[in-house]
This record gives sequence, structure tokens and C-alpha cells, in this order.
Amino acid sequence: MTVSVAAALPGTSLRSARLLALAIPVIALGGAYISQYGFGLHPCEMCWWQRYGQMFALPFALLAFFWRPVRPLVAVAALGILSSGLIGGFHAGVEYGWWSGFTACTSSTFAPGVNPMDAIMAAPLIRCDVAPWTLGGVSLAGFNFLLSTLGALTIFTLLGRSAPAAKG
Repeated sequence: MTVSVAAALPGTSLRSARLLALAIPVIALGGAYISQYGFGLHPCEMCWWQRYGQMFALPFALLAFFWRPVRPLVAVAALGILSSGLIGGFHAGVEYGWWSGFTACTSSTFAPGVNPMDAIMAAPLIRCDVAPWTLGGVSLAGFNFLLSTLGALTIFTLLGRSAPAAKG
């Protein structure tokens, strides 16, 4: 007779879902900012769209550690993570040339107090249809698609396993 870990430790699935809902945005946003400020890989417009889903998820994931009920907060965080992943999948398709994107390029914002025209002319041109970095042929948008989509689906699965038993 085998007993699953979730059955042996009540709430394990919910705790795992909550930790994963916090870890994914922290890792994704941390990686994005490290690549931007540490390695000079400035984000294009679609890169920013991916970050917005993670930014949305982060406060809900944090609240799930301090607020009750936990399940709805984790579910909303997972939706934000999933949206980031799906945008990443779309962006990766644009980079790989599978379809056209909504925008061709964008540039970085300029600092306050600087002549706007000089800042615009000096800003790097960042194209959404060119992957600035790949590993094994997978771009950063592709990695975000994989991490965020699979992570969100895992969170939803864990939430389903931790569902309270129906009464009556």
C-alpha cells in the first residue's frame, strides 16, 4: 500500500504551490534585471509585456504568505505567471520568424533632466524580432515561456490536489 506525500502531509500541495508562485516571478524578474543591468541586454517592448505578468503575480504570491484564504491569492498569481509565459511564447515565435509581431522595435527610456531629443537619438534601438541572446537555440523569451507556462500549470495542478474535500 502506497501513500502519496500530499496525503501523508496535509497542506503540502498548497505550500508547494504558494512557494512556486513566489519563486517563479522572483527568478524571472531577477533574471530579467540581471541580464539588463549586468549584461546590457536591454528589453524590447514585448520583453516589458512579459515582465508585467510577473510584476502582477508577485504581490499576490507574497500576500499568500500573510493573508487568508491562500488558494485564491495563489491562483491569481498563477494567472499572472501564465500570462507572462504565453506572451513569452508569442514573443519567441516573433523572434524565430514564425509570425509577425505587433511592433518592430523600441528603445530605452531616457533619464529625467536630459534633453529628450539627445536621449532619443542616443538610445539603443532594441528590436522585438531579434533574440539578443540564446542558449541551445532558445531565446530568453523562449525560456520565459517554458518556465512560466510549465510553472503556472504546475501551480494549478498543486492547487487542484489541495482542494478541500466536498462536504456532504
